[in-house]
Amino acid sequence: MGPSGETRATLWVLLASATLTVMAGAILGPVVPSIQSNLGVSGSLAGLIITTHGALIVLVSPIAGAIIDRIGPRRPYIFGLLLYGVGGGAGLVIDSFLPLLLSRAVLGVGVAFIYTGLTVLIYTIYEGQRMDRTLGLRSSANSLGAVVWPLLGGVLGALTWQAPFGVYLLAVPLGLLSVFTIPEPAQNSGDTDSADGLAGILAVFRARPAILSVYLLYFGTNALLYSIVVFYPQLLNGLGVTSSVGISLYLSANGLAGGISAALYDRLLDRTTRHRLVGIAFLLWIVGFASAAVATSALLAIPGVLAFGLGLGLVFPSAFSWIEALAPADKQGQLSSYLASAGYTGQFLSPVLFSPVIPLFGIRGVFGAAAAVAVLSATALVVGLLRR
Repeated sequence: MGPSGETRATLWVLLASATLTVMAGAILGPVVPSIQSNLGVSGSLAGLIITTHGALIVLVSPIAGAIIDRIGPRRPYIFGLLLYGVGGGAGLVIDSFLPLLLSRAVLGVGVAFIYTGLTVLIYTIYEGQRMDRTLGLRSSANSLGAVVWPLLGGVLGALTWQAPFGVYLLAVPLGLLSVFTIPEPAQNSGDTDSADGLAGILAVFRARPAILSVYLLYFGTNALLYSIVVFYPQLLNGLGVTSSVGISLYLSANGLAGGISAALYDRLLDRTTRHRLVGIAFLLWIVGFASAAVATSALLAIPGVLAFGLGLGLVFPSAFSWIEALAPADKQGQLSSYLASAGYTGQFLSPVLFSPVIPLFGIRGVFGAAAAVAVLSATALVVGLLRR
């Protein structure tokens, strides 16, 4: 048992729950066309089934963060796992649009507590290089989930469009297992007055404005990620890949690439800086999205998802590590929750931001626009570093 009470089982449970946060949307990616046809809704409304939970995460995460700063991360984290299983699994028996949308909202509340609780648990249970390694493994687990869950979603979706929802029920036994494997970290003594708490957060932003840049980075990264999840299946349909299993292979390749780079994160960080790793990610995204925009065959559509995944595995742990370094110990819950809100705002708004490009330039225009965003981001990073 480690010095903070953790065991090897602690790490495995934390990493398993990390895969659930990406599963919330990714497992349904391959069945979006089936959801659309079976519920009789437009493509945009079908996309909301994937992204609506993100809106609730945005709203609830700050509340979850404040609760975590008050009572510690363990109990809110376990509560989130149980709620996740109930809200996600409900889709197994729902066959109309509005009730399904409501169940996705419940799922979003669960994810909010899991996401922020998991982050603060890692901050408080692990230290130094072990924390960086665990953050990298967390992102790698996310990416592994992006490999496994779309594949499973594609296979189950071939049976019925509702079958993938049953996988969400895995969160319930995982929550029960957490009761016995997750230690209660030592709590920080913070100000419990809500007004003082808000003033304290604003004071942190004034003193450490770099935190806002991390939120912007995380927002943009998630918006680009969901341009892949929502729009890549449509690109693949135009290239002759129409089955849910075939689509899931591409989404899984994206996750596999991210898992590899994230697993190497702490070792890469030993040799360079977070800024350089993020810069490399931007370059990978420029190449990846540009290749997707001009892909003329199913084979030529592979490099785009691989390049984006490799960059994703560098950016996600960097963002979490920056927040840990910049956030005061007694405000880690709240400041981590804003990171979750920024990320899921990006996911939720991704279809809204990129859809207007389609009538003008077609589905390829989405990835041309994404490449342009990556170029602007790389330029901003270089200018920021030069100004420093």
